[in-house]
Amino acid sequence: MQQTVLVTGASSGLGKSIANHLHTLGHTVYGTSRNPQNYSDLPFTLLALDVNDQGSIDLFFAELQSKTSQVDVLVNNAGVGITGAVEEVNLTALRAHFDTNFFGPLAMIQQILPLMRKTKGGKIINITSIGASMGLPFRGGYSASKGALQIISEALRMEVAQFGIEVCTLAPGDYATDIASRRYYEPNKKGSPYEKLYQESLATMDEHVDDGNNPIEIAQAVAQLIKKNNWQPHYAVGPFMQKLSLTLKRLLPQKVFERLLKNHYNL
Repeated sequence: MQQTVLVTGASSGLGKSIANHLHTLGHTVYGTSRNPQNYSDLPFTLLALDVNDQGSIDLFFAELQSKTSQVDVLVNNAGVGITGAVEEVNLTALRAHFDTNFFGPLAMIQQILPLMRKTKGGKIINITSIGASMGLPFRGGYSASKGALQIISEALRMEVAQFGIEVCTLAPGDYATDIASRRYYEPNKKGSPYEKLYQESLATMDEHVDDGNNPIEIAQAVAQLIKKNNWQPHYAVGPFMQKLSLTLKRLLPQKVFERLLKNHYNL
């Protein structure tokens, strides 16, 4: 059945792949971007939105409701990356990071729920990360922001089930997108006690993205979820070993799993 779907952060990366794929399947897709005028070649409708700005959110929903009377599915995809040792990461940058990755999706949820209640149903997919389930070295801020979104999604799905609204998270592993170009990189300080390990970790991070899977996998997973009912709280998509890490964390003693992570990152 064709649905009306709202995808945040749809001008590039995973969001663009999701929106394009859903459009080809016949869904009515509204995407968002801070600067939609720069992306005139997209086949779906792209509207202006800055998830960090309440005024922008208010204007966006006014425009959206002038175009459609309902939204069946919200895909909270807009997000950014951040790197740096916990001791050294810039706290102003980290707060801005949480604004985009956690408070931005939450603001969208708060706006969309009254619309979904009116139609007695809806679906919310919060895009998190496999890294949301574990504290990745030199990406602790990113793990924390996505982990916060993952946990609040658990509370949300129980609260809104009474309205016929389903909620889940979809956690990607590494995919070949432009996320590396949009990360905040804490500068690697000369003489820092983390200098050598941080530099090595940065190279590994970018390598993983460059060698990542095709983002169409995420788009296909979203399409399958839209067709599916009675969701589980969490889903994961990505390279086999990255998905396996979620199972290993659940099954292994904590220090054994930590040792595996440290070995992986040469710590």
